Amino acid sequence: MNEEDEAYERPSKSARKRHSDDLQALGEALIILPQSELDALPLPEQLREAVLLARRIKAHGGLYRQKQYIGKLMRKIDAEPIRAAMDAKRERERVAALRFRRIEQWRDRLIKEGAAVLDQLQSESGKQIDAKVVEQLITRARTEREHQAPPHASRELFRLLKDVLEG
Repeated sequence: MNEEDEAYERPSKSARKRHSDDLQALGEALIILPQSELDALPLPEQLREAVLLARRIKAHGGLYRQKQYIGKLMRKIDAEPIRAAMDAKRERERVAALRFRRIEQWRDRLIKEGAAVLDQLQSESGKQIDAKVVEQLITRARTEREHQAPPHASRELFRLLKDVLEG
């Protein structure tokens, strides 16, 4: 193999820069993670300490330099377990947001269309729902919307739907 063949096999300078920037961004994402999630990640001690120090730095220049240092540390380790954990966290958040939207849609649909939608909800959830309670909540929620009152019944209906659809 000659020198030209070797040049084609290693990543280009642009590719190395993109990889470095990706690791830098991953390291910066660690700074804003809640402490409990940071503790759950498989981080080397030196990186963990650098992230904790970055959280305490208030000066812009100092924080910038600390982020650069974190990026340097990230380039020295296998970042895939960290990336996998962060991706799993994002996926859990995405699924939770979808569940939340689904419950909101059912609540809004029940308030708009009334108890007629209840049979459809029961068949989807596979659970028996007390129609009388739901009808009362729907009526109260409509009244609250009409009078622009705080949405207590709407929230109560949301909690009931959450129990039915998730529990």
